[in-house]
Amino acid sequence: MLRSISSFFVFILFMTTTACQEHVHETITAKTEITLTDQQIRSLTTKRIFFGHQSVGDNIVDGIRDLAVEDPRLHLNLVSSSDPQSVPGFAFIETHIGSNRNPQSKNEAFAAILDKGFGSQRGIAFYKYCYIDFSATSDATQVFENYRQQMAALKSKYPSIVFVHTTVPLTADEAATTMKGSIRTLLRRLLGSDPNIARNRFNQLLLTTYGGKEPVFDLSVVAVSLQKESRSYYGRGFQKIYTLAPELTTDGGHLNEAGRRAAAKELLQVLGNL
Repeated sequence: MLRSISSFFVFILFMTTTACQEHVHETITAKTEITLTDQQIRSLTTKRIFFGHQSVGDNIVDGIRDLAVEDPRLHLNLVSSSDPQSVPGFAFIETHIGSNRNPQSKNEAFAAILDKGFGSQRGIAFYKYCYIDFSATSDATQVFENYRQQMAALKSKYPSIVFVHTTVPLTADEAATTMKGSIRTLLRRLLGSDPNIARNRFNQLLLTTYGGKEPVFDLSVVAVSLQKESRSYYGRGFQKIYTLAPELTTDGGHLNEAGRRAAAKELLQVLGNL
């Protein structure tokens, strides 16, 4: 009996370790320090921009504030308002939209803000889902299809708005300090119960659909290892499941100062080029 249990345990361990590789790193092109040009900053300060988000969005907005303190050229009129159409003049307007764990509520809240008046103005509009909007059981393909259909309808309805698409933020793997913890992590990957699998699926669909065709802020690739100039991932079959670099987060999901600055720089560069 003990031999059977032991054999079963070894079999599970073998299947798990062969099906899901331990974390490895994918080398990327060395990241150069982003410096906004005068033209990009002029573009940013002469546009109306709306950003709908939740907590990771707060991190990014804080990163923008950090950059504004450092760069005297960056005089952004950064306004928090759930009524963006009432904010006069050029501004970067941000607010929380929808409810976490409910991506459809964010679709509806974003559309409602455009319908209330912002959509009839010339400007840039975008929103992002949060990592917590995706669980292990999320149908990422359906979530993306709902998003795609909405964006197609909004583009047709509001041709004066430039829409930017944003990938979903990822989470860092919880460090396993024991053999039991390592096995639990590997089993979670093997059984597909890691929410990063759904997040990666959504991001793949978004980048395939819009990459190189429409503006994209790829938040998932911004959060790479600054030290190793690489993206961390684990293999699941023939898939690479990317994760958040541990040195860029405070709690495995939200961005720390280094993470929020990196994300803010990339976002401002994307917006400044529009």
